[in-house]
Amino acid sequence: MSTDHGPDQRVAGGAPAIVVDQLRVIRGGRLVLRDLSVEIPHGEVTGLLGPSGSGKSTLMRALVGVQVVESGVITVLGRPAGSVDLRKTVGYVTQSTSVYGDLTVSANLRYFAKVLGAPRGDVERVIAEVDLVDFADHLVARLSGGQRSRVSLAVALLGSPELLVLDEPTVGLDPVLRRDLWALFHRLAQTGISLLVSSHVMDEASRCDRLLLLRDGELLADATLESLLEQTGTDDVELAFLSLIEGPKR
Repeated sequence: MSTDHGPDQRVAGGAPAIVVDQLRVIRGGRLVLRDLSVEIPHGEVTGLLGPSGSGKSTLMRALVGVQVVESGVITVLGRPAGSVDLRKTVGYVTQSTSVYGDLTVSANLRYFAKVLGAPRGDVERVIAEVDLVDFADHLVARLSGGQRSRVSLAVALLGSPELLVLDEPTVGLDPVLRRDLWALFHRLAQTGISLLVSSHVMDEASRCDRLLLLRDGELLADATLESLLEQTGTDDVELAFLSLIEGPKR
């Protein structure tokens, strides 16, 4: 599969793709993110892991500029989060399907490609990258949940994204498709694209270059899997997560 995204105009000098400084978010009267600060590397697959309700989706919404924040500063690709000029360089996939059910897969992608000003050949490329060639002429409403999620991912891959923010993109997929999508994520990272991928499935940690562990709106860890396991003296990420919550066993 081709992952040629045109001339490389990525963030230079190894600067972080995202810098979050003292981010505080309140939703429905509840403090969801508690003065969170973190830097997300450029050109890597960063996993955002944590149980449901930990604040993962809220953080992602804030990063792409669609979440009202109480305080704090977010810089994305060197610009304030939500800046108009980030719309063509940041791809965002929500947990809920964000494509049109009454259009075919191809028609959806042709529409979004026109909106984004993406090259003509991008539609065929991204359909192949998410393994939907056999469903290109199917109405999205008639696809399975996992297939619809892949259509949304295909939209995010149109054009030349510098950053992909993917909220639980592998939920509902069978193990083969999960494996293939993670392989795609790493191929994209090798071209210089930065990816932030959320999951509540702890075993997906092994597929990430770096891990952010979130619980109750607080960052418990920001580390590679190897250093996290060494730090906690455990042999898998779920035990490491429990160790960070409960403290070392005596």
